[in-house]
Amino acid sequence: MCQGKSLYIWLMQIIGLLGLIVLCLWLSLRPKNPSYSIVFISIEQPSNSNENGTIFYNLEIENPNKDSSIYYEDTILSFLYGQEEDEVGETTIGSFHQGTGNTRDVSDTVNAKPRPLKPLLNASTNATAELKVALMTRYRYKTWGIKSKFHGLHLRGILPIDSDGKLSRFLLTGVDTYWQLVSAIGELKPAKHESR
Repeated sequence: MCQGKSLYIWLMQIIGLLGLIVLCLWLSLRPKNPSYSIVFISIEQPSNSNENGTIFYNLEIENPNKDSSIYYEDTILSFLYGQEEDEVGETTIGSFHQGTGNTRDVSDTVNAKPRPLKPLLNASTNATAELKVALMTRYRYKTWGIKSKFHGLHLRGILPIDSDGKLSRFLLTGVDTYWQLVSAIGELKPAKHESR
C-alpha cells in the first residue's frame, strides 16, 4: 500500500511539473501587439476650392516580437474631420509579412475630398484643427512555424494639426479597442471596448 501511494505522489509531481513548464512556455511565447506611429503628416491645400487636396503621411509599423513574425491583411487608414467625422480621405495598405523585431515605414499620399477638407484647413489657420485617424486591419502571428488565429485591430486617434498643416509625431497602440488622445505628447488610452 505504501508503494502505491508513493507511485501516485510521483505521478502527481510529474504532472504538476509538466503543467508548470507548459504555463511558463505559454507566458514566454505569447506575442506582443504591433504598434503604429504616424511619424509625419502634411496637408497640402488645393489651388482651387473644388479640387481634391493631398495628405502626405508616413506611418511606422513596429513588430516588437523577437520570436513571432506577423502576417497582415489589407490595412485601411482613414482620415476624418468634424463632429460627424466626415471622411477627408482613405487609403488601403496592401497585405504584407513583417519579420521578427522589424519596423516598416509606409509613406504615401491620400486624395483629400474638398467638402470636409475646407473646414479642416480653415480651422488649422487658427492652430485648432484636430484631424482624426482610424486604422483597421486583421493580422496573425507565426511562432515556431505555427500560425495563430486572426486578430482584429481597430485603432483611433486625434492628430493636432498646426497652422502650417503639419504634425511632428503621434503614437497609436492597442488591440481590439478604440483609442483616443489624452495628452499633447501622443499618449493613448482605451476609450471604450467594442465586443464582436
